Amino acid sequence: MPTEWEMAGHLAAALGFGAAIGLERQWRARMAGLRTNALVAGGAALFVLLSQYGFMSEVSEVQYDGSRVAAQIVSGIGFLGAGVIMRDGLSVRGLNTAATLWCSAAVGCLAGTGMFLLAAFGTVGVVGANLLLRPLGRRMDREPGGGAEVATDFHFEAVCLEAEEAHIRHRLVDALGRPGYQLRSISSQDGPRAGLVTVSALLTAEGEGGRMLEEAVSNLSLDPPPAFGRGDPRSRRSAGRSCPIRRPRPDAT
Repeated sequence: MPTEWEMAGHLAAALGFGAAIGLERQWRARMAGLRTNALVAGGAALFVLLSQYGFMSEVSEVQYDGSRVAAQIVSGIGFLGAGVIMRDGLSVRGLNTAATLWCSAAVGCLAGTGMFLLAAFGTVGVVGANLLLRPLGRRMDREPGGGAEVATDFHFEAVCLEAEEAHIRHRLVDALGRPGYQLRSISSQDGPRAGLVTVSALLTAEGEGGRMLEEAVSNLSLDPPPAFGRGDPRSRRSAGRSCPIRRPRPDAT
C-alpha cells in the first residue's frame, strides 16, 4: 500500500494532466475549461484512490473489486457532459467539450492508480485530437481549416400559403441545415396578404458558408412546392413560382 504522500503525488499528477487538457478548452473559450477538466481528473483520481486503499481494513477478509468505482465515475461524468451540451437554435454545441470531460476523467483514473505513462499518453492524445483533428474535420465539412473566422448572421424569408407552412418549414430545415452554416431559428408570421404566411429563418455562416448558403437558396428557389395557390388565382401572377423566396441578407442585429 502506498503512503499518503505517494497518494498525494497521484492526485497532483491527475490535476496536472487535467489542467493540460483544459488549457486547450480554455484557449478556445469553451464552457468547460482549465479548472473544470482539472477538477474532473482530480476527483476521478480521488475516487480511485479511495476505492483501492480507503476500505482495506474493512474488507481484508472478503473479495473486493475496486474497478466498480471506476465504472461509476464514467456514469457520473455523463451528468457533467449533459450540462455542457447546449442546443443553439437547431444546432447542438458542446459535444466535443463533453467528450473531453469524459477523457479527463479517464486520465484521472489512470493517474490515481499510478499508471502515469499511460495517463501522459492519454493527455497528449486528447489535446492532439482537439488541436489537430479540428482543421481536418472542418476541411472535410468544406470549411476553411485554419485561421480566425468571422461569423455572419443571415436572415432568410419565404412567403407561402398557410396550408403549405409545415411543408415549407420542413424544406427549409432540410435545405439549410447543412455543414458550413448553422440554422439558429425558424419562425412564422402573417404574410403580406390574407391567407399567406412568411416563414423566417436565422442562420450563421463562417468562411465559405456564405457562398454555400447562396447555392442552397438558389437550389431551393428552382424547386418550388407545386401545391401553392392550388385554386388560387394569385399563383398565376407569380410566373409559376409558388413560394417567393428572398435572397438571404446579413442580419443587421
